[in-house]
Amino acid sequence: MSVNDAPGIPSRDAFREAMAHLPAAVNILTTDGPSGRCGITLSAVCSVTDNPPTVLVCVNRSSAMHDVFSANGRVCLNVLGGDQQELALHFAGATEVSMAERFSWDIWDRSQDVPVLEDALVAVVGTVKDRKPMGSHSVLFVEIEQVRTRTGGQSLVYFNRSFHRLDSAPPVAC
Repeated sequence: MSVNDAPGIPSRDAFREAMAHLPAAVNILTTDGPSGRCGITLSAVCSVTDNPPTVLVCVNRSSAMHDVFSANGRVCLNVLGGDQQELALHFAGATEVSMAERFSWDIWDRSQDVPVLEDALVAVVGTVKDRKPMGSHSVLFVEIEQVRTRTGGQSLVYFNRSFHRLDSAPPVAC
């Protein structure tokens, strides 16, 4: 085990290594509107408050899609199930599949104003209410207007720089 005990700000590499050990749900953030339709895979997502229901998502400012999310103002956060690793790779840009082709597949609920993944573990649709720059990323605060949850199945998580399937477990009494 390696620990950075030096005082002060940790190096970028030390911080990235530490964050690689923080398990996170794998999500695809999607949008559609006057600035275009796009989606990206991300794991930097967190609930903020339940009144009003709000989540935050962090989007790299160097991403070609960064400004599209803010300009359109409407998004869907699609939380992926354990069997959707390939989809995560497509939206991470790790394959040669174009954005147009990704959205041509018969996996989207087309009744919504933004792309909603039909088989997402969770899909929340909302409006970007605020955006704060922080280093290399923007933190988008999204007020949620619709929630769809699928019961059963596994969750897809990212841990130690790879995907893992996480089974649901019965609650543990405290």
